[in-house]
This record gives sequence, C-alpha cells and structure tokens, in this order.
Amino acid sequence: NCGCNRKVILRCQEKELVGDLPEARYGHTLSVVHSRGKTACVLFGGRSYMHPSERTTENWNCMVDCPPQIYLIDLEFGCCSAHTLPELTGGQSFHLALAREDCVYFLGGHIASTDCRPPRLFRLHVELLLGRPLLSCEMLNDGLSITSAIATSIGPAHEYIILGGYQSDSQKRMLCTYVALDDVGIHMEPREPPEWSSEISQSRTWFGGTLEKGSALIAIPSGTNPTPTDAYYFYQLSFHQEG
Repeated sequence: NCGCNRKVILRCQEKELVGDLPEARYGHTLSVVHSRGKTACVLFGGRSYMHPSERTTENWNCMVDCPPQIYLIDLEFGCCSAHTLPELTGGQSFHLALAREDCVYFLGGHIASTDCRPPRLFRLHVELLLGRPLLSCEMLNDGLSITSAIATSIGPAHEYIILGGYQSDSQKRMLCTYVALDDVGIHMEPREPPEWSSEISQSRTWFGGTLEKGSALIAIPSGTNPTPTDAYYFYQLSFHQEG
C-alpha cells in the first residue's frame, strides 16, 4: 500500500488569546460550533487546583471543579469570552460533549464537591451574532450517569456509540448507548455491548479513546504485581450500522 510510505507532519501552534482566559484544567471538553457562517470553540467544565488565596499546607494539592462557565473561543480573531448561565449551577468534569451545528450536548460528568455522577444532560445553543454571541442552555431529561466514557462516530450523520467509562468509583459502565443528533434534538437508545473478555470484565480500571469511524481502543492493566508501566492489554472494538 503506497499510503504506508506517506510522511505525516503534525504542527502545534500556540495561539495568543485576549479577553476572559480560562484557567489551566483537565477533565474538560472542547467542542466546535458553527453558526451564521462563523466557527467557534466551546470549552466547558474541568478540574483545577484550588485558588491560590484558598490553598493551605493541608489542601495544597487538592483539586476542585472549575466554575460552571462556558468559554467561547474565536480562533480567527484570537478572543475568548466567559459566559455564566443559570442552568449550569455546579462544576462538571469528565463528561461527554457532542456537537452538531450550533448546539452542544453535555452528558454525565462527576461533581467533586458532592462526589456524585448525576444523570445530567444539557443542550447549549450558541448564536454567533455580530458584536456579542448569544448563548442559551436547557436541561433535558434522560441523561446518563457516566464519566470518562468514549464516544465513537458511526454512520454518515451525527450518530455515535458511547462505551466505557464509570457509573461509580468502583463500577465500570459495561453497557453501550446509541446516540443520534438531528434538527429535533438528541436521541439515545441502549445497545447490546460486545462480549467483553474476562480480563475486561474483571478489571477495576479501563481507559481508551476513539479511533477511525466506528472503532475504539480500550486498554486495561495486565494485572501483574508489581505492574510495569507498559503492562497493558489493548482491545480494538468495531461497531457497524445494520441495514
């Protein structure tokens, strides 16, 4: 295959931003929305160190959820704005974000202050108007209690399979969920999971990410004691639409 000889060069360019800049964080999501011929990035959630004014010797390394603000980033002009919406009342980390056109759906997530995974589902609507963007948020029913999950795209439209992740600190989420985004909204249906191997079923931890369309990679510790840093089992999962 001549494609195997192609040289791929990746470049990372730092972008200077002005305005309301988000603090350093992890466990957040970054989505892309399109509205009125414009494009913007939506950053939400995540976890960071406590504010310097609140840190003491005892809690120096404690992590807290970032304030529930929406950051809208315009990469073309290098500006960033923060938006506070009344529907977003608490921090949210390790959630999923699925975007279609001018909407972003936030599913699940963990709240550090209460140590819980509420089955939350929000729909954020972004209008990139001239001057100042207009944001609105709506809480929807039938969310998912899930963290650190994988969403892999299937089919030609905005269709996904959600797999992996956790439904509690000690319990992996072994089910799969089909998700479709359209003009009406979001639709979710349970789907039969793959036949998990005994290593996956018995492992307390797992992680991974999406590969090409309809494919995901899952890794679990090998279980050796002590565990070398590279002792993992890797599994590739494939999903196909029927009909």
